[in-house]
Amino acid sequence: MHDKAREACGISGIYAPGGDVARMTFFIHYALQHRGQESAGIATTDGRVAHIHKGMGLVSQVFNEENLHHLKGHGGRQTFAAIGHNRYSTTGSSYLQNAQPYLIETALGPLGIAHNGNLTNAPTLRRELFDRGVGLSSSSDSEIITQMLAGVPGGTWDERIASFMQKAKGAYALTILTQKAVYAARDPWGFRPLCLGKLDDGGWVVASETCALGTIGATFEREMKPGEIVRLDETGLTTWQGIASADRPSLCIFEYIYFARPDSLLEGRSVHRVRRGLGARLAREHPIEADMVIGVPDSATAHAIGYSNESGIPYGEGLIKNRYIGRTFIQPDDRLRRLGVALKFNPLPDVEGKRIVMVDDSIVRGTTSGPIVSLIRQAGAAEVHMRVGSPPIRHPCFTGVDMATEEELIASRLSVTEIAQHIGVDSLGYLSLDGLREIVGLETGGHCMACFSGSYPITAMDETGKTVFEPE
Repeated sequence: MHDKAREACGISGIYAPGGDVARMTFFIHYALQHRGQESAGIATTDGRVAHIHKGMGLVSQVFNEENLHHLKGHGGRQTFAAIGHNRYSTTGSSYLQNAQPYLIETALGPLGIAHNGNLTNAPTLRRELFDRGVGLSSSSDSEIITQMLAGVPGGTWDERIASFMQKAKGAYALTILTQKAVYAARDPWGFRPLCLGKLDDGGWVVASETCALGTIGATFEREMKPGEIVRLDETGLTTWQGIASADRPSLCIFEYIYFARPDSLLEGRSVHRVRRGLGARLAREHPIEADMVIGVPDSATAHAIGYSNESGIPYGEGLIKNRYIGRTFIQPDDRLRRLGVALKFNPLPDVEGKRIVMVDDSIVRGTTSGPIVSLIRQAGAAEVHMRVGSPPIRHPCFTGVDMATEEELIASRLSVTEIAQHIGVDSLGYLSLDGLREIVGLETGGHCMACFSGSYPITAMDETGKTVFEPE
């Protein structure tokens, strides 16, 4: 079982007449692969007909030259707009019927949806669809959004999207494909990131992170505002407020800690630089005498560098990660499965005889921390001190992060001392909540820190969970 909080998805939309929008979307999602590795999909339009291809696996496993060619249009017509999606499942398990984008025909023409987040009132909205006689083919709340947009009042997509936003509660970043345009929308709290980029030829791009823009030569313009709707079409970029933004924006703090790629910008700040700052603050809060600082690769590398720089303890590599072991459909047998993290990490002999500070970005269930510590000790480390670049996670998330139930969260059951004993370290130190707030800063807006503090920006209106719409 994984021991990291996992994001829902990476999404994108592009309007670029004259460009190979399917191929461009492929490369956008190659850059967003870290946000979801379970399925991938692209939908395009040529102004009359919409085309789609999606499948289970990584972007490079789902797409090839043949199916990308299919997305270019037929009968001499060229596609000029596309949306794309990488999925990690949060509502609805990892099945093909839950893969995105969703694409249906409506009274206003084709409608494609790519969604990142979780609706907290999805069960209520689902029952409303059933009461209207609308059938659903999946267990994902993203299909609920698709069918809602197809049936809410409004003679234009502008009106329907705004109408949907009045009814939806919870976290959603959306890209929407119609016959002639691409739309994007962000919930009023801004739980999930979305940014805008511009192409040299006048086309426009929207994507979950800025790191995806440079892959296709787009220039970062700005981040979308909470509650904002964007339309990309032949007139260019049109924006308006679909719903009033919440009193306090609530971008998920885990974007800074773990989710976002380190070369992305969030709220005008370098993610890599923030992570180094978290590591430096961690060193001030939890100093220790040691010989080497190592990070759990790759997500804690920047935190570890920050800890090393602040403490003066040399930074080194203590673990080598097999970056491809988690990217295969071939499952290990029982014997290999028992090896656990040994399939994913190998220790380096550099740790032998040394007092090691091992920095990780977070501990969720605690299922992998102990085995990693054991690897370091088996390689000859004299001491292992663990430092965590975020506060203890004590509360579950219901806005689109597959974290764990409260019973599974190790910090909700055990004290810091007990966790240290459980994972077998000589000492354990977590970043304080005040330290996290200070480094991330509040001048750019608010952030959701409910998994640490228990103070939720919104309340769950209905039962939530990955399998809430699936049979027992």
